[in-house]
Amino acid sequence: MNSIDLTSLAAATPSLRHDWSREEAAAIYHAPFADLIFRAQTIHRQSFDANAVQCNQLLNVKTGGCAEDCGYCSQSAHHDTALPASKLMDPQKVIEGAKAARDAGATRYCMGAAWRSPKERDMAPVIEMVKGVKALGMEACMTLGMLSEDQAQQLADAGLDYYNHNIDTSEEFYSSVVKTRSFGDRLDTLAKVHDAGIKVCCGGILGLGEKPTDRVEMLRTLANLPQHPESVPINMLIPIEGTPIASTAKPVDPFEFVRTIALARIMMPKSDVRLAAGRTAMSDEMQALCFLAGANSIFIGDTLLTTPNPGDSKDRALFARLGITPRDDLGVHAHG
Repeated sequence: MNSIDLTSLAAATPSLRHDWSREEAAAIYHAPFADLIFRAQTIHRQSFDANAVQCNQLLNVKTGGCAEDCGYCSQSAHHDTALPASKLMDPQKVIEGAKAARDAGATRYCMGAAWRSPKERDMAPVIEMVKGVKALGMEACMTLGMLSEDQAQQLADAGLDYYNHNIDTSEEFYSSVVKTRSFGDRLDTLAKVHDAGIKVCCGGILGLGEKPTDRVEMLRTLANLPQHPESVPINMLIPIEGTPIASTAKPVDPFEFVRTIALARIMMPKSDVRLAAGRTAMSDEMQALCFLAGANSIFIGDTLLTTPNPGDSKDRALFARLGITPRDDLGVHAHG
């Protein structure tokens, strides 16, 4: 790809497109690095405050014993990871955790349960959690596996803001990672969530053994949905002993990760792009490049679902060095 016209780009306004071609998306991803970052940052500033980052906190409300065989996941019942399965947490304890997260600066509370899909008996306590988090003035996000139309509507009626359901990688590579469900199953749940009026949180994982083409195609799939996901988490694999992918995983090149962030920002200009799992393996400089490339959301706290996270003190120190402030608008974009 030739160097882009930086002058005309600076004056442009981001358009929401859903017709990206393979060739166009790949050309953006492989553009000269400086041009790519300039383009992503320019587009980012047209919709967001470039020095504000949204802070989320994630809690595992039901650990382990999942019937899915995702090759990267410590919570799968198919893998020997020494992670004990737990029952669903008491809703009041979840709500207490949400209050502590709010007091630490989180504006969205994300709750994850290791299920293929929730059973009907699970819906009442899950709905209690959603309502309790909402009563604290926070946004509520859930990830519970695949949903029926009725379950999606129940969550919408309870006031759920976001539902997370990642597609992980490209459709072509997907069966190398997961065999107990199809790529189409993921898209089907996303459609049900969207139709129920819940905002979609959907992204993927880098470091599964995929090619750069798979990263581009994953994001192109999301960008070509009828509506872009409102949140796009980009995870960097943390290999976990006992999972099949841990033995074959190779570290992700930092520049390749930053390119993926930039492509997400360019193709989905109004979406929150989140640095999710893997930040413990990122240098401050790598995270700064990610913010420059258009990332504007992180998870705070010491842990994610079952993996470590940098912790509040490290994040506060990094924010101070970069002049970044936590976004406190509860999802209303500063320039949106």
